[in-house]
Amino acid sequence: MAIWGTIEEAMPDSNPEEETGIAFKKAADQEEGSSDCDSDDTEAMESSDTGEDGGPRIHQANPDAMKDDAQQKEREFRKKLNRESREIVSDSIHRNVKLVVHRPEYSPDRKQEYVALSKELMPVIREIARKTLPLLEHEVSADFAGRQYDGTRFQADSVAYRDFRYFAKKRPPSESPSLAVGLRIDESASMAAFGRLEAAKRAVIAVYEFCQMCQIPVLIYGDTADVSRLEQVSLFAYADWNQTSPHDRFRLMGIRARSNNRDGMALRIMAEKLAAAPQETKLLISLSDGQPKAMDDYTGHYAARDMQQTIAEYERKGITFLAAAIGQDKEVIQRIYGNERFLDMADLKTFPAKLVRIIARYL
Repeated sequence: MAIWGTIEEAMPDSNPEEETGIAFKKAADQEEGSSDCDSDDTEAMESSDTGEDGGPRIHQANPDAMKDDAQQKEREFRKKLNRESREIVSDSIHRNVKLVVHRPEYSPDRKQEYVALSKELMPVIREIARKTLPLLEHEVSADFAGRQYDGTRFQADSVAYRDFRYFAKKRPPSESPSLAVGLRIDESASMAAFGRLEAAKRAVIAVYEFCQMCQIPVLIYGDTADVSRLEQVSLFAYADWNQTSPHDRFRLMGIRARSNNRDGMALRIMAEKLAAAPQETKLLISLSDGQPKAMDDYTGHYAARDMQQTIAEYERKGITFLAAAIGQDKEVIQRIYGNERFLDMADLKTFPAKLVRIIARYL
């Protein structure tokens, strides 16, 4: 598996339009499919005439039609995400909450911000990946699969993970260890304080690029609550393994400090997506600076109990939860998630690399 060379090598040269923000009117999903070219364009593409040098003349497809195809594909994917997310919460206490899933766009400004924030991070992330990749190759060729709930060989060093996977067992030659990662970003208004938003963006860049280098499937979603009466919870699908693009790294720069937060709903949706993944180990990290708080009365003991019930339900389905706390409510977050799932990320400068090293331990 090859490590990415530079950010610049992975960056496209396109200049997409600016994101227009949240719109509550219906998108133009009823437009005719843009993949159908005009008859004149089709004839031109199929023409077999020759150029001045006698060679075949190459006709390019209509670039506007190709752009329309991409936009139509994104619209369909966004609609799919909305349907799936609403179905996931349909049997929970969040079933009557008005949910909208957004697929943020990317822009030249976001590309520039990404380059600026990633410049110092990338050497560190590449070094962590460089040390991790040989371990993955060793694991694939090993006779035993580690970190199992049961098996024939006890691994004392696994006790540090506190997830009861203390054993190793023989595995078939075709079976290899695997990991899927979900990263949930709290986009509440308090994230704007004390440099937390920039630290969160740097951490998201670190996780995304590390997962790309190690070929780890990754979900990165942000969420906020109470944007309006018609949009009580907003999810932002920055990176989703069901539709990947080199532009996803620039979408990440759309993370913002917005409004309230309804943590349990976001955790449930992401945990269900992870539960459906085929990977052996499924890690869901919640990055937050405060305790849950949303209308109506989603706060205090009620919200904490919802989150704890969600965690318990999906741990039975094989999901490992971690809470990365970067704000003043560390003690509350620790109480909700439990000591074994709590990560104190008070040092915002070292936070991104520390988070990546924690992920690497689960490989």
